[in-house]
Formats: sequence, C-alpha cells, structure tokens
Amino acid sequence: MAETKEKSLSDEKPKPRVRPIVRLGIFLISHSFLVSIVCCTAGVLALFLLPVLAKNTYISENALMPGSASPMLSNQHVSDGNRLVKDLTNPNSKSSETGIESHKIIAQYMLDLGAEVSFHKFHPQMNQFHPLHFFSSPVSGKIQENYSCSSYGINTVGIIRAPRGDGKEAIVLVTPYNALKSGFGEALSLGIAYSVFSLLTQVTWLAKDIIWLVADSQYGEYAAVAAWLREYQTPKFSSLSTPNAEMCPDVNNLFELKGHSISGSKFSNSFRRAGTMAAALVLKVRDQNEQFEDTISIYAEASNGQMPNLDLINVVNYLAVHRQGLRVNVEKLWPLLNSSWLKSLGEIFESLAKVAKSLYPKWKFGIPATEYVEGTATLASSLYYQALGVPTGPHGAFRDYQVDAITLEISPKFSLDKVWRNDILLRGGRLIEGVIRSVNNLLEKFHQSFFLYLLTSPSKFVSVGVYMIAFALLIAPLPMVAASLYVDANSSSNCSKGDSSTPSAITDTDEHGIAIRSWRWLNSAKLVFIVHLWGAIVSLLPYFISQIPDCSPTTSFMIWVLLSILSLLTLNSVLASPLACAKATQEKEWALVKSVTISSVFIGLGLMSVINFATAEIGALLMVPMCLLARPLKLDVRAGTLRSFCRLICNLVLGHIAFPPAAFFLLKGMLDGFGNANVGDFWMWVESLWAWNSATYLFIGMVQLPCWVLCVSILFHTC
Repeated sequence: MAETKEKSLSDEKPKPRVRPIVRLGIFLISHSFLVSIVCCTAGVLALFLLPVLAKNTYISENALMPGSASPMLSNQHVSDGNRLVKDLTNPNSKSSETGIESHKIIAQYMLDLGAEVSFHKFHPQMNQFHPLHFFSSPVSGKIQENYSCSSYGINTVGIIRAPRGDGKEAIVLVTPYNALKSGFGEALSLGIAYSVFSLLTQVTWLAKDIIWLVADSQYGEYAAVAAWLREYQTPKFSSLSTPNAEMCPDVNNLFELKGHSISGSKFSNSFRRAGTMAAALVLKVRDQNEQFEDTISIYAEASNGQMPNLDLINVVNYLAVHRQGLRVNVEKLWPLLNSSWLKSLGEIFESLAKVAKSLYPKWKFGIPATEYVEGTATLASSLYYQALGVPTGPHGAFRDYQVDAITLEISPKFSLDKVWRNDILLRGGRLIEGVIRSVNNLLEKFHQSFFLYLLTSPSKFVSVGVYMIAFALLIAPLPMVAASLYVDANSSSNCSKGDSSTPSAITDTDEHGIAIRSWRWLNSAKLVFIVHLWGAIVSLLPYFISQIPDCSPTTSFMIWVLLSILSLLTLNSVLASPLACAKATQEKEWALVKSVTISSVFIGLGLMSVINFATAEIGALLMVPMCLLARPLKLDVRAGTLRSFCRLICNLVLGHIAFPPAAFFLLKGMLDGFGNANVGDFWMWVESLWAWNSATYLFIGMVQLPCWVLCVSILFHTC
C-alpha cells in the first residue's frame, strides 16, 4: 500500500511555474477596464502637463558660438541696402508687365559686388491629386501645358564663393519678391539681404559659399523656392531653360546687362550651383506695424510635421533677444489665450506647485498661470501645424531635401520712414550676419540638438522623450482591451450578458468545436479588412473627382460622399456585411469585431506616430475613447442602469465628434466661428492636404474613417 502511494507520487509531474511577466499580463487583461480608465486619464493629464514640463532651450553644438564675434555690418552696408530699396520702389522699375526691370536691377547690384549671377526660369505647376505622389520624391506637380511669356517665373540667384572654402558646402538666404505686386516690406527684405550680401563679399572668415535666392513669388513663395531646389538637386535638361527670343523678348533682354563685361564678374545663362546646403534662411518683412515692439516671428514647421534642428532656432532666438533687442514670437492658437477653463487649470497647477515647493523646496515644479496659458496656446499651435502636414512657409521646400531651414518675418514697431528703415536694416542685417557666421563655424551638418520637439515658447521646448509619454499612456490600454474582448467573446455562450436561454452549439469538450471557435475571429478580421479597403477606395476617389471640370468645392464634397456610400454598399453586398452580424448563431460577434478594430487602430496609431507624432496624438484623443467605449446601444438600453445610460450618451457624442468632417467643422468653429463654416470648406481643406502630400490625409482616409465606421457598426449591432 505504501509502495503504491510512493509510486503514484513519483509519477506526478511538477506544475510549470508561471513567469511574472505572464502573471502581469493576465492581471492587466482581467482588469482592462480599470487599466483603461487609469491610462487614459493619465495620458490626458500628461498632455496638459507638457507646458509645465517644458525645459529651457540651449545651444547643443559648441561650434556655433552665437554672438562670440562683434558684428561687422556697418552703416555703409545699410546705405547700400537703402539704395537698392529706393531703386526697387521707383515706379520706373515696375513699368514692365513681367517685372523684368526689377530682376535686372537686382542682378546688376549682385554683379557690382562681384558675385556670380544667373537667372532660373520656371513654369508654375498645378498641384493635382495623384495617389503615387504620397510615395514619391518631392518632385511633384504638373506643368501647365498652355503657357506664355508672362507665365514664366524668374528667380535671380547670386553666389559668393568662400575664400576659405572648397566649394563643398553652402548657406542659402532666400528673399521672396513679387515684382508685379511688391510692397515696401518685400523691398526692405531685399535691402537687408543685400546689405549682408555686400558685407560677405568683403570678409575673409567665410568658409561656406553663400547663395542669395530672390524667389519670384508671383505664383507663390513656396512654388518658386521648390522649383529652384528641384533644379538644384535633380537637374533637368529641357527647352524650358532657353525660351524662344522671338516669343519672349523681355526674357531675352535679361541677359543684356553691363555686368558681364565687368572684370572678375561672371554672368551666366546656365544654372549655377554651390556645395551641399548646410542651412537656409527665408527672410521677410511685414508691411504692417507691430503694436508694442520690433518683433521677429519664427516659422519652422515643414511638411508632415518635419522640424529643423532646434539649434538653428536657438541661435536665432539668442541673437535676436540678446544682441539685437528684438522680441521673438512663435505662432499661437489665439482663442486659447482667452480661455477661462485653461486659466483655471493653470491656477490649479500653480497652487499644486506651491504646495510641492513647501514640502520640498528644491523641487521646482510649476509655472505661473499666465505663462501656462501662453505655453499651452503655443504648444497647441505647434501640434496643430505639425499635424496639418502643410509647411508654414517656403522653408518647407528645403526640409524635403533634409536641409534645416526656417522663415524669419520681421515686424517693425513704427512706420518705415527713413530713420526707422535704417534701424531695421541695421538690426535685421546684423541678425542675419550672426546666424550665417554661426552656421559658417560648423564642420558638419546640424546633428547635436533635437529634431523631434514641440515649442511652448521661443525659449522653451518639450522633447520627444517627454511628449511621447502622453501618447504611450493613451494607446497603452488598446492591446489589453483587445485581448480581454477576445477572451470574453470566446468564453461567453450568449450575445448578451446573462442570457442563458440559448445553449451553445459548441461545448468545451468538443475539440473540433474548440478549434473552430478559436479561429472565429478571422470572420471579424475579414470585416475589418474590408472596411479598411473601403477607406483606401475613399482616399482615391478625389483623384477622379478632381478631373471633373468647373466643379465647386461643395459639389465635389457631395459627389465624394455619395460615391463613398455607394462603394461601401457595394463592398457590403459583394464581399461581406460590415454593418451587421455575419451569422445569427455566432456568439458576441460585436466583441470580436471590436477586438480586431482596436488592434488595427493600435497599429495605425503606432505607425502614424513614427511618421507624424502630432497627427497620431490628435488621432488618439479622438479615436481611443470611441474605441474603448463602443458597445451595442441595445445592450445599454436593455440594462437600464445609470452606468449604461452614461456610456450610451458618451458613445453618441463621440460618434459625432470623431467623424472626420464633424471634427473639422468643430475645430474650424472654435478657431474662426461657426458662422463662417461651409460644407465646401472640408473639401478645400482635404484638397490642401493632398496638394502638399500630407500623410494626415492618408491617416484620415485609411485609419480614422474606417475606425469610425466600425465603431458605428458596433453601436448599431443587432444582438
């Protein structure tokens, strides 16, 4: 008897120990509801804490050494710039219909300095939607077929060869100028650039070539800069560079300049190049006066949320504030500055900071409420423009070629009479001189500082390591909720909780039934795939709609909506039915659909955070609550509890807000007022997204819209 007991004990195998990470996973999945509440609340709170957690900017690259040398720009250079301004504002320079005289004046001034001068002629390009442009190089657009002499854009380019350089690197200075409709501000920006250009022809410390591009902005500032960059980076050989002299006599007269006979000067009809671009500055002067003090605005956002190296902004901010006495401004969402709830939130954080400091004096936490409001408005603007994916200036064309660039716009305090004009020329010129001198010191490209950041002021930023915490907390519950729904759907035997009147057709003892039930999620995955396929079709429809001639934005939008509904109904009838249960016998089908939907949203948001974090962050704020709360309305109505009623109201509200057109009109109404909203505005906004190849357009069409359709189908699921 004892021997038999010992033998049975020896035959028993020890149970395998469950690893701690597995236990943690099981715990999180089993408590997914609590985890979702904690993570989402913490994610939103972390987002509002970003202005508090912002750090002061600093120069990471020691070689830049901004302000280490005294400025060399003198009053004589300012006088030279003033002469150019007077000549350009002379009515005789605008006598030609094509503005040729202004280009000749600028080229002659460059030649007088001994620079290499050339003209770059380009055609305006039509920004047409094409699906492949999202996956191609920056060379996009279609050249207008019917063109005349007046449809030519003419960029004037001057190059200074560095006496201490080898011609392998260059710094670009861009001044947009429309010779046909130029204001005094544009002429003054040319005067500032010319005063700096005249100085740089005389200095001996220059180690990088200087390119001064006077961009013909009659077809848009960005178009002129992008056309020159395309030719600079990817040269084309066509007849466009040599227009027919008989057809375009004014263009031919461009080459009749006395400068080509000056000793040491070179004027060429061919396209001239310098070295690899180290950085680019776009300089503009506003005609309107600033109310308080001389201000310089910095625009840094490029396509798809790309930003220049933070060191470039830091150099400009340091030199402008500490050397030239200019107030530096970055864009804000102005409606937030007057927000009472935001001010109250700032006061709460300020009070908490005082309490924390009283408990531990060394803990420097919190900022004044007014500073918090301004920081939040700046942060929201930075998020908005990065998420939009549309460049905020012509500097965006340089980022497409991985060149760090920003746009500087000077706003003088007083009217630009002679005295204040000289002051702006001197201070603006010395600022540009200091930035060029700092970039000239670099031995390699900008790499030390951040490329992924959000600005809360010109001197404060939030790095990627901080702002990703809020995004990670928002999407953290998604995989756990998806796993919990999958387990719950496979373990439940009825569509509604607590309903046991219909026995399960598959028992746990039937191995074949268990295998079938474990693969039942494939049906839901097929439905989710079909809806995402429909989203891709919806994203391609504007390509065909844009071919319709003389179609207004409102009409185009209505056609888009009708074709989208028709394509969804077609896929529904041909492939599957994403709007209802596939089979009445399948148990809790909506939970499986929700599980796969949440998984696809998690993947989509994760991928988008790599391409454009701002879009992913805003998308997570809209989509994550909708995905987590989605539940058939019938079940909430049938339950009749306060919790189910609150969830029903939240689902209805989120279902309206998360719909892309509704979210657009809500945001537009908050910024511009609801009285100015129009149905065609959404089409025009989408049109601008695809014209700039914004990845946000693909995100809306292939992630957000399918997610919304699937969540709505869950809400109206017939259990």
